[in-house]
Amino acid sequence: MKKTVLYLGVLALFTASCSSSRDDSRSRHPDSKPVEHTSVVECILYDGMTKTSKQLATLNAGSEVQVMDTVSAYFLKVRVTAAGKTETGYMYRTCFGK
Repeated sequence: MKKTVLYLGVLALFTASCSSSRDDSRSRHPDSKPVEHTSVVECILYDGMTKTSKQLATLNAGSEVQVMDTVSAYFLKVRVTAAGKTETGYMYRTCFGK
């Protein structure tokens, strides 16, 4: 009986310590600054993350963009300045290579 109580107590302590010190690596970091990247192919800046999203701009290979967030497995949220106008939208990850 004492071993069972001891086992359950240790298990409860272990579970509590794991949940309280959990490192949520998926958390958003609003304080992080945009990171400069250069596109390796011609890409389109979209206003959303669907195939029916409006195209905001077409960027040539070698265009510099500021990556603000890694939104999904396919898209990055970026900020682009083209023709004196700053646009914020989404680009495919494949625009930047590895």
